[in-house]
Amino acid sequence: MSMTDPISDMLTRIRNAQTARKPSVTLPASKQKLAVAKVLEQEGYLASVATDKVDGKNVMTLELKYYQDKPVIERIQRVSRPGLRIFKRVDQLPVVQGGLGVAIVSTSQGVMTNVQAKAQGHGGEVLCIVL
Repeated sequence: MSMTDPISDMLTRIRNAQTARKPSVTLPASKQKLAVAKVLEQEGYLASVATDKVDGKNVMTLELKYYQDKPVIERIQRVSRPGLRIFKRVDQLPVVQGGLGVAIVSTSQGVMTNVQAKAQGHGGEVLCIVL
C-alpha cells in the first residue's frame, strides 16, 4: 500500500515516539523529510538527525529532545496536505503563538522557517507548525 502523505506520517511518528518517551525514532528517508528534520534540528526541537542505509533503503533516525522529562515539541501539526495545499505569500506567512513557535515553509529556495522565509522575502507552501 502506498503512502499518500509522507510528511504527515513523519510528524505522526515523532508525536507518537514522544508520547511513548522514546529516545529516538527511525523512519524512511526522503529529501523533503530530511529538509524538514534539519530545520527542526536547527530550531532546537530535535537533538540530532542521521541518515543510513538499511537493507538497501534510506532511513532517517531522529534523536528526540526532552526538557525536565517533557518533550520539547509541545505540538506539531500538519497544515498543507495533498488534498488541500496551503500556499502563502511572504506578507501572509503565519506567526505561530506570537513568535514562540515556528511554521516550516517549503519555498523555491528550500525548506525553512517562517522567520527565515520572511527575512529572505519568499513565500511558499506552509508544511507544518511546531510549538
